[in-house]
Amino acid sequence: MSDAVIEPVAEPVAEPVIDARGLRFAYPDGREALKGLDLRVQKGERVAVLGPNGAGKTTLALHLNGIHKPDSGAVRIGGLAVAEPHLAEVRRRVGLVFQDPNDQLFMPSVGEDVAFGPANLGLRGEELEERVAEALAAVQATDLKSRPPHHLSSGEKRRAAVAAVLAMRPDALVLDEPTSGLDPAGRRELTDTLRALDMTMLAITHDLTLAARLCERSVIVDAGRVVADGPTADLLADAETLTRHRLEPPAPVGPHP
Repeated sequence: MSDAVIEPVAEPVAEPVIDARGLRFAYPDGREALKGLDLRVQKGERVAVLGPNGAGKTTLALHLNGIHKPDSGAVRIGGLAVAEPHLAEVRRRVGLVFQDPNDQLFMPSVGEDVAFGPANLGLRGEELEERVAEALAAVQATDLKSRPPHHLSSGEKRRAAVAAVLAMRPDALVLDEPTSGLDPAGRRELTDTLRALDMTMLAITHDLTLAARLCERSVIVDAGRVVADGPTADLLADAETLTRHRLEPPAPVGPHP
C-alpha cells in the first residue's frame, strides 16, 4: 500500500488594503476624470501616486472613502465595498488628509480637533485622552495640543491634520499633496514624520523628492489611468517616461533606505 500524499495547505491570500478596479468617473460638466483605473495596494506598502495636473489623482483619492461614487467599476478597502451600508467603517479605515489642512482643522484647539473623530465613535474620558496623546506623539506634535490651529505654521498644521486622521486608527493613510506650500525645511520634517509611521500609505504628490524618500513603489496616473507602476527608484530614473507624462525628474537624493 503506497503512502498517502498530503498536499500542503495553501496560505490564504490577504485582501489588498486598497483595491480599485475599472474605475470610471465623469464630473457633471462631462469631463471624464477616471477612465478604467486599476490600483491595488497591499498592507504595509507606501505608494506614491504621481502625475500631471488634471490626471485624476485627487479624484481617485475621493473614491477611496466614498466621497465620489464611480460611474462604473468598484473600490474595496480590506475586502469591504466602498458603498452603503459600509461607508462609516470605510471612512474609519481610510484616513484621508486633504491638501489644505484648514479643511480639517476647525476646533478651538489642536487637541479638540484630534479628539473630534474618536469622540464621534463614542470614546470618552481616559480612553479618548489616550487616543489623542497617541496620535499627537506619532507625529511629534504633543506640544501643539492646546494651541489654536490658526496660530500654527504650515508644517505644524500638516502634522496636526495627520494626527487628527491617525486618531481614528485607520488601516491606510491617504495624503493629497502633503508637502504643498511647505518650505524645504518643512518638507523634510514632514517627510521624516511620515517615514516613521509604520502603516499603509498612499501619497498623491507632485513632489518627486518626497516620493523618492518616502515610497518604495510609485504609480504614474495620466488621463485617468495608471500608465506606469514600479519601484520608485526605477520610475524616477526613467526621464523619458517622466517627461512624457509632464513630470520633472528630481534632483538626486540617494537610494531609498
